[in-house]
Amino acid sequence: MACERVDLIALRDGLPDRLRETVDAYERHLRLEADRSPHTVRAYVGDAVGLLDHLSRLGGSDAADLDLDVIRGWLAILRNRGLARTTLARRSASLRTFTAWARRTGRSPVDAGALLASPRAHRTLPPVLDIREAAAVMTVEQDGTPIAIRDRAVVELLYATGIRVSELVGLDGDDLDRHRRVVTVLGKGNKQRAVPYGVAAQQALDGWLTAGRPALATNGSGPALFLGARGRRIDPRTVRDVVHRRVAAVEGAPDLGPHGLRHSAATHLLEGGADLRTVQELLGHASLATTQLYTHVSVERLRSVYTQAHPRA
Repeated sequence: MACERVDLIALRDGLPDRLRETVDAYERHLRLEADRSPHTVRAYVGDAVGLLDHLSRLGGSDAADLDLDVIRGWLAILRNRGLARTTLARRSASLRTFTAWARRTGRSPVDAGALLASPRAHRTLPPVLDIREAAAVMTVEQDGTPIAIRDRAVVELLYATGIRVSELVGLDGDDLDRHRRVVTVLGKGNKQRAVPYGVAAQQALDGWLTAGRPALATNGSGPALFLGARGRRIDPRTVRDVVHRRVAAVEGAPDLGPHGLRHSAATHLLEGGADLRTVQELLGHASLATTQLYTHVSVERLRSVYTQAHPRA
């Protein structure tokens, strides 16, 4: 990763002046106007640099020289390098964002990416826990230390709400409404939503707030709900390690992390009778199409049970 970043910096610095100025303006747009996350900015700018480097090697020196053949040629190079269809689909979407911006800002006379057909990504079913496995993960034996108390509260809240790991680590104590059992999270696009959680999660949180967090808190803890071993706000890597360890302790459970708990929560909600719109709201999905993936997970599980149980399956 560090090597790739150095290569991108070298490619960017080596662009002709007008192309380099275009990249700089595009990055400012993503950061300041589009309010994209740092991760998205890095990815989108990296894709633009790669495309414009390809353009410059073909003799182009200005974004106005971009056309569909140039874009297809660059994607073909990436495909020949063995990039997965999902990665190519993401790159295509990123390039369409760039070319639309270039056309909108007058840097290109046409939106070359608008005609680009995106490779369809294979949508594989995500691994999920069944209800028995989920219950076992929540009740893995612990030794009563503050870290163990925290870990249980973390997995209980992730599974109870289906929130993202980034949303969990950003929680402050005031985001919990313990009376109504609702947590307010800041999701993608800085959109707030309120998500309910159940009695089991409340009990785990009570244990953490009364016996776990006070033992780890320091002057630098601030309002963070969950803390790491040194008393600072917990980081996503720690949360992933917590989930992987607890799931691994359950025999037969698939290996999954926080996003797997999110998948499991959504699947179990749908299997329990929740409608798609409700699950979409709970998960903070911008599009209902994203939520519909979980219906496929549920259908596959139903089909598996049917095959095993029906005498004429």
